[in-house]
Amino acid sequence: MKNHLLLLSASLATAQVQADNRPNIILFMVDDMGWQDTSVPFWTERTPLNNTYETPNMERLAREGIVFTQAYAAAISSPSRCSLMTGSNAARHRVTNWTLRKNQSTDQKDSDIAPPEWNVNGIYSADKVENPVERAFGCRSFVDILHDSGYYTIHCGKAHWGAMDTPGERPEHFGFDVNIAGHAAGGLATYLSERNYGHDSQGRALTPMATPGLEKYWGTGTFLTDALTQEALHVLDEWKNEKSDAPFYLYMSHYAVHIPIDRDPRFFQKYLDKGLSTKEAAYASLLEGMDQSLGKLLDWLDHNGKVENTVVIFMSDNGGYANGSHWRDEPLYMQNAPLRSGKGSLLEGGIREPMLVRWPGHVKPLSRCNKYVMIEDFFPTLLEMGGVRKYRVPQTIDGRSFVPLLTEKGDPSRRRALIWNYPNIWDGSGPGISLNCAIRLGPWKLIYNYKSREKELYNIESDIGETQNLAQERPDLVRKLSRRLGRELRMMQAQRPIVKTTGEPCAWPDEL
Repeated sequence: MKNHLLLLSASLATAQVQADNRPNIILFMVDDMGWQDTSVPFWTERTPLNNTYETPNMERLAREGIVFTQAYAAAISSPSRCSLMTGSNAARHRVTNWTLRKNQSTDQKDSDIAPPEWNVNGIYSADKVENPVERAFGCRSFVDILHDSGYYTIHCGKAHWGAMDTPGERPEHFGFDVNIAGHAAGGLATYLSERNYGHDSQGRALTPMATPGLEKYWGTGTFLTDALTQEALHVLDEWKNEKSDAPFYLYMSHYAVHIPIDRDPRFFQKYLDKGLSTKEAAYASLLEGMDQSLGKLLDWLDHNGKVENTVVIFMSDNGGYANGSHWRDEPLYMQNAPLRSGKGSLLEGGIREPMLVRWPGHVKPLSRCNKYVMIEDFFPTLLEMGGVRKYRVPQTIDGRSFVPLLTEKGDPSRRRALIWNYPNIWDGSGPGISLNCAIRLGPWKLIYNYKSREKELYNIESDIGETQNLAQERPDLVRKLSRRLGRELRMMQAQRPIVKTTGEPCAWPDEL
């Protein structure tokens, strides 16, 4: 659905009059959570990881809603989160790597290839800034549209949409009424209140990753995941008491399970007793702490009679962390099995995400959807859920609403190609990491490496672990997918890495 839709004041006025009938929406976003980091099976069978981790509230949500087995995002955080807010593919908004400091690249170095001048500054609300932000992507967020249509909008946790000292670092800039702990950083200094979440005793941030705004929890023994949850519940109580004439949108955006993998003391010993190493028990404790947060939000809906008119969506922003022996046990790149690799990779382990949706009256309990969806699809979907169908935005919307998949009244993924572009060099050298682009069309997936010019072809439906590269056996299909990938990337004005010896961009996938 690539178009610019007109926002009509009459339709907005109607939507506001009907606000009481529109659903509340909770988007529960987890950071760096792998597809199998849960006791909910997202495959045709349970895996060893499903039998290791305990996420009873994800199980609860799965029983009461729909499990998406093929939900995709970008390979790292910033591209996914900017696509979520804009509805645009990362190749288009050019936030292809993570952002933090203004005009400062976060790419690693390569002797032969230089990353392009990608959008290091993130996104900003084009109608709220008099002068455009250099090398940033002007947009209008779906949150701003929901806000203008009458929603009370709450941000809690990680933002990561814009670099420091740009408008995009502030959630309020994108239409949020409330901002809890959101800023430019894509990670955190520590989950531990004993370390003041990264501040010294005078309240000074010891690192840009220090989590702001939670001073009242310092030194209390409150793990960061729970502190954020308590703050979100407090705002929901305020909404119920003072603002419940309007529906709410809550973006519960956890820093968990991003490194550092601190031990959540509420659950750590349990996993040691199950035989996990200290590293893996710490990781499991982060997951269960995140799940408990989900359970507390679901309980709040139960206790306040808001279940029937609230959509709850669970999603992760990229694949699970699998490339650092400081935090995970070796062998690396196996932490998302049966998927290969992990965060930073365009193999399935880096881009396939756990996704659940509960929408009473619209989604059948115990449902499963095997059609694929992409992170930019959340933009039109959440607006449709909120009753907003006509709007004006300066950006091109690449996402497609997945409401038809929820209601079983259509298939927006039919004949659709999913596109990834990662012309950057991330902190890792594992399979599928760095300097790649990819396309998924039906069961087939093609990965092209800009530096080596190598191509990999996989049938994802029959080979979910991407163990059999069929590029040599299916040259006609490789050419077809290469042409489609090249055409889509050119249309989005995607960037390519630069060959240092010539100063020219690397070849498109269809130029070989």
